Amino acid sequence: MNIKIFLKVNTDLTMLSQVLSWFDQLNQPPLPDKKILWLCQTLLIEGFTNIVEHAHKNLPLDTPIEIEAVRSNEKIEIRILSYGEPFDLEQKLQQTVEFADNEEDRGRGLKIMSAIADELRYERIADNRYCLFMSKFY
Repeated sequence: MNIKIFLKVNTDLTMLSQVLSWFDQLNQPPLPDKKILWLCQTLLIEGFTNIVEHAHKNLPLDTPIEIEAVRSNEKIEIRILSYGEPFDLEQKLQQTVEFADNEEDRGRGLKIMSAIADELRYERIADNRYCLFMSKFY
């Protein structure tokens, strides 16, 4: 079984509820473990929020963000395609303090994503865009 879905939204945090509703399509038929859906929703929330707040912070609200999600028999893959500045994910993860030492309300998203995802990458693709790739096995 392979289910592949696509969504294109503007750079706007108010789109998050639409993004999550769209993502629910992957849960048909329901995943064997409900926790996997919750973990993948968390990845999607953190990834989308980071793109809007950081990668697209100086771009117009009508700048598109494209999201692709794939469910196979063993994993869920999420790709968030965006514009913005280059960003070294590995370096940023190394520079970010651990959860226990982070007393700020911000800055935990990358660590959360890193802890949940089985694979996490941010790389340049065609058309001067970037792809945030996250996958979770189940």
